[in-house]
Amino acid sequence: MNQALSSGTLEAPASRYGTHKVLNQAKPATGFNAFTGDAVLRAAIEREAPWAADRCEALGAVAGDEEVQELARLANRHLPELKTHDRFGNRIDWVDFHPSWHQLMSLAWKHEVPNLAWRTNQKNGHYARAVLSYVWNQVESGTACPTGMAYASYAGFEAEPALTIWAEKAKGTEYENSRREVADKPSVVIGYAMTEKQGGSDLRETQTTARFSHSEDYHGKTAHWYELTGHKWFCSVPQSDGFFTLAKVNGDVTCFFLPRTMPDGSFNNFFVQRLKDKAGNKSNASSEVEYAGTMAIRVGEEGHGIREILSHAHLTRLDFAIGSAGLMRQSLTLALQHTTTRKAFGTSIADRPMMTNVLADIAVEVEAATLMALRVAKATDQLSEVEHERLLARVATPAAKFFNCSRAPSIAYEALQCHGGNGFIEENPMARLYREAPLNSVWEGTANMMCMDVRRAMAKDPRTIQALFDETRPLLGQDARFDALVLHTETLVREAVEDEFVARPMTEAVARVLQGAELLRHSTQEVVDTFLGTRVSNGSGSWGSHYGTLAFTVDQAKAQKVMRRAVVAG
Repeated sequence: MNQALSSGTLEAPASRYGTHKVLNQAKPATGFNAFTGDAVLRAAIEREAPWAADRCEALGAVAGDEEVQELARLANRHLPELKTHDRFGNRIDWVDFHPSWHQLMSLAWKHEVPNLAWRTNQKNGHYARAVLSYVWNQVESGTACPTGMAYASYAGFEAEPALTIWAEKAKGTEYENSRREVADKPSVVIGYAMTEKQGGSDLRETQTTARFSHSEDYHGKTAHWYELTGHKWFCSVPQSDGFFTLAKVNGDVTCFFLPRTMPDGSFNNFFVQRLKDKAGNKSNASSEVEYAGTMAIRVGEEGHGIREILSHAHLTRLDFAIGSAGLMRQSLTLALQHTTTRKAFGTSIADRPMMTNVLADIAVEVEAATLMALRVAKATDQLSEVEHERLLARVATPAAKFFNCSRAPSIAYEALQCHGGNGFIEENPMARLYREAPLNSVWEGTANMMCMDVRRAMAKDPRTIQALFDETRPLLGQDARFDALVLHTETLVREAVEDEFVARPMTEAVARVLQGAELLRHSTQEVVDTFLGTRVSNGSGSWGSHYGTLAFTVDQAKAQKVMRRAVVAG
């Protein structure tokens, strides 16, 4: 027996573990500020909402904090658990989360991620809140679901006088995980329960029914209460304080708000049947729920439920477009950090010509996605004042949601490739992003649903088409490639209005036109040249079907400049 080991020590000959000396490992992507280190984001706030810079900087530091990133890992490692009953046999229908989840939620609420747009009187509140959401999606995407739903819910609360108290609490910044009644809470978490198993995105197929019960005073306002019976196939964040939901009244779809806790402190009949075992978004609980004698407050008029809920959908779709852009940005940040701090064949991986090609290509896609989503946020700030912005938002919002959410998985895949095998290990946040990336494209309407919505808007109100191309006209003549893109899009729009078969390529062209316009306005010449030299179908053969296929119009020196623009300083 080895003498050192027999003596009870843990010493061993140096040669035994000589191969365990760690060399050439990439540095973790921590210790940076996701706002101040992001040239695109910082410039956007300077242009549109400088008053929010301090808030964005504070949250940017959170996103780059090592301890916060560990909270994100833990929240996805220790999954939520459904508790249908307490230990005495009482039905409770509650969900337990790891403490890390609640710590993350507290941070999101503290930094006004769910509600800055509703709390501020400053100009461009939705724009500033979009930047916060973009940064928060680089922290942990599971908690980005409840922040987005809370953001959208305010529109519903404002529309219904009986829910004034909920509107007030939706602006709170102190997160509280409890089942206390709304009047006793500093803030609220809000969910949505729309989808049913037989209808999916077709909300007209709602089978849940509602029967009028009574009208009474509710926190100083008159509320019309109905009794709901039915089943919802997808209900995210089932531990929320309340939910917007749909049910039919005499055959007509109507919108309702369902509090989990009633004014007398009793729990509403809200039965969580099971939690969904999702491919990603693991930290966040999604469920099936049953209504049986469940009480809910009518929102709006009977039979106007789909119209009412679509007034929220603009905000949720904007948030998904923003969120997917943020997820793409985090994927790029991780790829850049790995490849710039790890060497191969005598240089950093990032400086290898092919890797430079890949990273520059991803960086252009991320910047274009970011600026397009922020343009929709800017339009949202002016919906009620400027007709052009209202009409533009009607087509730009679903187009941005479609395109950004559809591109996010390809970005995550390529960023994982930049890591090699390390990216596929759950200790690395890249693996979590890879599983997360596809989800936004199916929440709040699939890709086809978004393209259908763009086409429907154009067919119903041709002024939306006019607004889209009015957005591009001041830029015509600056670059022949952009001019060609606009002409190509005009052709596709005409064809798609006549034929649904063309709706997807049309919507992609709309997104690319919006991206190109924003890049011409706000980006560098290198980024513009790379985008227009590759993303525009000009017969040059200068872009392939994968990232990293920049050629002819983009040389390595230009690609280096594009890549370096995206690096976040640690």
